[in-house]
Amino acid sequence: MRPLRVALADDEPLARTRLARLLREAGCEVKAELADGPSVLAWLKGAPDLDALFLDIQMPGATGLEVAVELADCRTCPPVVFVTAYSEHAVRAFEAAAADYILKPVSAERLAKCLARLGEGGPRRSEAVGPLPQRFPVKAGEGHVFLDLKRTSHFEVETEVVWAWAAGSRHRTAWTTLAEVEAAFPGAGLLRIQRHLLLRPEAVLGLKPLEGGRASVRVGEGLDLEVSRSVTPRLKELLGL
Repeated sequence: MRPLRVALADDEPLARTRLARLLREAGCEVKAELADGPSVLAWLKGAPDLDALFLDIQMPGATGLEVAVELADCRTCPPVVFVTAYSEHAVRAFEAAAADYILKPVSAERLAKCLARLGEGGPRRSEAVGPLPQRFPVKAGEGHVFLDLKRTSHFEVETEVVWAWAAGSRHRTAWTTLAEVEAAFPGAGLLRIQRHLLLRPEAVLGLKPLEGGRASVRVGEGLDLEVSRSVTPRLKELLGL
C-alpha cells in the first residue's frame, strides 16, 4: 500500500516538528508543514492530493475550526484531524465533520489508531459529511443531549454564550457566536433578526407589525421576539406576507 499523504499546521514550531516526525515514523508522506490558518487555505488552492489534513485549533489568522468551515463545501479536500491541547473544543470539532480529534501531547499509539482508520479506504471529507447536520449538542448536567434543529425556534447570544431555544426553554450550546451557528447550518435558512438573535422562520407562529416598520413574531407560548426594521420585509417575504 502507498503511504498516506498528509499535511499539518501548527503555530508552535516544536509541536509542528514533533508531529511531522511522528507522522513520518508512522510511514506517512508529509507534503507540507504550515504555521497558520491562512497558509493552509493558500496552500490548498494548489489542489494537492492528500489523504488527511492535521490542524491545530488555536492558530493565528484563522483557527483550525475556521479553516474547516472554509473547506466545508470543498469536494476535493481531505478529511480533517484536529490536534489540540484543549479537550473543550471536541464538540465543535465534530460539528465541523472532523475525521478525528487528538489531544496533545500526541502519542505514537494514538496517532497509529487515527492513521489506521484513515488508511481503511474511508471516504474523503466531502463524502463523509453526508446530509447537512440537523442535530446539535447542548449541555445537560455534566454531559450533553442533542436537540433537533427543527424543534428549535431561535438562537440567542449573551456574553459569548449561544443559547438554543426549544419548547420555550433555552439550552446552552458549545458555540460562542451566531456566526458559528450559521456556519454549522448553511442551508437551513436561519435569519438574523437582531444582532443577538438568529431565527428559524419555520418556527414563527404569528407576526404583529410594530411602529417604525418593525415587527414582533411569536415563536412559543408567551415568547415574542422583536424583528429589526431592516429585516422585517425579508421575514414577511419568507412567511408569504
